[in-house]
Amino acid sequence: MQQGFIKCTVATPRITVADCNQNAKAILETVCRAEKDGAKILVLPELSLTGYTCGELFHLSRLQKAAVEGLSSIAKATENRDMLLVLGLPLSVKGALYNAAAVLHRGKILGIVPKTHLPNYGEFFEKRLFSPAPAEVCTLDLLGQQVPFGSRLLFACDTLPQLILGVEICEDLWAPVPPSTGLALAGATVIANLSASPEAAGKASYRKNLVGSHSARITAGYLYASAGEGESTTDLVCSGHNMISEAGQLLAEAAPFGEGYALSEIDLDYLIRERQRLGKPLEAEGYTTVPFTLDLEETTLTRTYSKTPFVPEKRAQARDRAEELLEIQAQGLKKRLAHTGCKAVLGISGGADSTMALLVCLRALELLGRPKTDLIPVTMPCFGTSHRTRSNAERLCELLGVPCRVIDITAAVTQHLKDLNHPLDVPDTAFENAQARERTQVLMDLANMENALMIGTGDLSELALGFATYNGDHMSMYAVNAGLPKTAIRSMLTLLAPRYGDGAEKVLLDVVATPVSPELLPAADGVSPQITEEVVGPYELTDFFLYHLLRRGAEPAKILRLARYAFQKEYEQAVIEGWLKGFLRRFFTQQFKRSCLPDGPKVGSVCLSPRGGWMMPSDASYSHWRL
Repeated sequence: MQQGFIKCTVATPRITVADCNQNAKAILETVCRAEKDGAKILVLPELSLTGYTCGELFHLSRLQKAAVEGLSSIAKATENRDMLLVLGLPLSVKGALYNAAAVLHRGKILGIVPKTHLPNYGEFFEKRLFSPAPAEVCTLDLLGQQVPFGSRLLFACDTLPQLILGVEICEDLWAPVPPSTGLALAGATVIANLSASPEAAGKASYRKNLVGSHSARITAGYLYASAGEGESTTDLVCSGHNMISEAGQLLAEAAPFGEGYALSEIDLDYLIRERQRLGKPLEAEGYTTVPFTLDLEETTLTRTYSKTPFVPEKRAQARDRAEELLEIQAQGLKKRLAHTGCKAVLGISGGADSTMALLVCLRALELLGRPKTDLIPVTMPCFGTSHRTRSNAERLCELLGVPCRVIDITAAVTQHLKDLNHPLDVPDTAFENAQARERTQVLMDLANMENALMIGTGDLSELALGFATYNGDHMSMYAVNAGLPKTAIRSMLTLLAPRYGDGAEKVLLDVVATPVSPELLPAADGVSPQITEEVVGPYELTDFFLYHLLRRGAEPAKILRLARYAFQKEYEQAVIEGWLKGFLRRFFTQQFKRSCLPDGPKVGSVCLSPRGGWMMPSDASYSHWRL
């Protein structure tokens, strides 16, 4: 529960229709299992104390009494269990019968939530059996307790204020305006749905999409528990399809006809941050809040955190994403070239970033119906240029059918350093940056000569770290890679390579395999001694830090925990901590470089453009973000 996590379980006990004693025992067995797993919330299916398919038996007082007796036995058996338990039962209130959910904690019935939308089509005839939820919340006497009753109940944890639970039942989710929409607007961060959704061909995927899209729309955790095998009777077959979703992301799933048990952790801090970011209003009028207390404990993580949050883990999805990102970049550049009527000038180094920009430029010209000669790629060798990168740059241009110019800047940089009285054998920051700025000057001037725009190649990871020469590679007339982190660029080049033919594919894959380097220090035997990731850290870590800081708003201690969890087999804990400290320092001290960035297409949810993605004072203290 620390750092905003809450461990949740959705489960389908094997019930016996109309046998409340047996069902209560099955429910308590599930409670024990969930408790061993460390769950703090357990959600069970609709009418789990009786079974959903009791039909006219629901109107018999004996079954109604047996359900209350079963609830009583469960309440007594869970008096010492620090778990929020949500289960379903039929309940008679003031002469009306309701399909209801009971919310229990430590033997206390916190509230009863009746179903709002009663299906009355196909195999469903609930309007014949039950009454819909009344409009107002009232109090009823149940098992000697004064219990709130109504659909507008919010169950709020006083020790974990981010946790506010709302409840709806099955058909409520399928309605045009689900009750959970109002509950979320009133502050609920987690919604429990008790369901008995019978199976049919194609229904599981539709159900899955519905849960995912709705949890995204209301920015909430969604706990969906559905009836299973023991419920299958007469004309219905239930599958125990259970899901835990977090703002559109499926965290855990019990697939249909499986064991009916799913467990994961919902990140409440992320949900709160996301709601604040989206500016979602709070409309709590007409809702009743019921407080409860959970013991604060550290939550053991079981959910999966991708090592590459900017790149889908499944290859097919990653390939589709690569195509999509390339098209967004190219469409952005297409508009700029069409608007200005200009050609494009591009510095091509043989590194991943400039190679990605080369592919974007060619695609933009293709979209415009313009010749490849409207792109002027330029390679500018100097002191640190390696044989491998220069060869790849020139060879790739040849294979792609676009002439590459070679402008050796060694003499110009040497003269510049002499003018500054800078020793030629002292490779300091001025020595390195003189080369980067000379390259930018050459490209800018060439763009003027050719009626062209200089295309920038710097990526999102470099922008976050400030790892660019100010007014050198930091500047351009349109920065096509500004929204892409390094891990995404590497992935895109790998997945897009086959479309360019065997020869180009081989070069592209070698570009990806080449260690990232600015190549500004003198090369030894044609090999650059500079490895960027030895300075700023592995880009897979950098991009992981960047995603969880900007996209999920995590504090440094939480980012460190997640990184250690995700990369426990790849890096020692101290190594991860060291690189994170460096990342945070660089991120906060380099905002001044981001404040004057050129235009560039936003391609994802993380963007550092001062106009459309990230507005931050250049001199903000990072004392609260130090580990």
